[in-house]
Amino acid sequence: MVNIGKKVSPFSLPATGEKNLSLKDFRGSKLVIYFYPKDSTPGCTLEGQNFRDRYDEFKKAGAEILGVSRDSLKAHENFKARQEFPFDLLSDADEILCRQFDVIHEKNMYGRKVMGIVRSTFLIDGNGVLQKEWRKVRVKGHVDDVLEAVKSL
Repeated sequence: MVNIGKKVSPFSLPATGEKNLSLKDFRGSKLVIYFYPKDSTPGCTLEGQNFRDRYDEFKKAGAEILGVSRDSLKAHENFKARQEFPFDLLSDADEILCRQFDVIHEKNMYGRKVMGIVRSTFLIDGNGVLQKEWRKVRVKGHVDDVLEAVKSL
């Protein structure tokens, strides 16, 4: 599991654009990783749109953004294209990264208990050290908080 102030363990996952992305690909840059439950659902779409709309400000502050869910690459490609996301989405079908960041928890979905991704965001510095985390995220205003943290790093 990741802890603030500690290095994040290396990872490599399939990403949109028919490539694999790993933590080392972002060495020297700040990295925002946001975990979301499911492509093309209302909250997840809004969160992605908010990151999309502020993407240039994140880049100017020296940060890259990655979205992560358990959806397939095909679903990610469609979601990214439909929403015109300028950042990549990682497919974590085996929950490797989700478990590393401890974002898989029991949730109550329409009266039944299921294991799913709890919306969470993490800020990693250019040396691969976790600097900040947001867990149980509410979408409204969240991207503003993350951008402020990126700028202060």
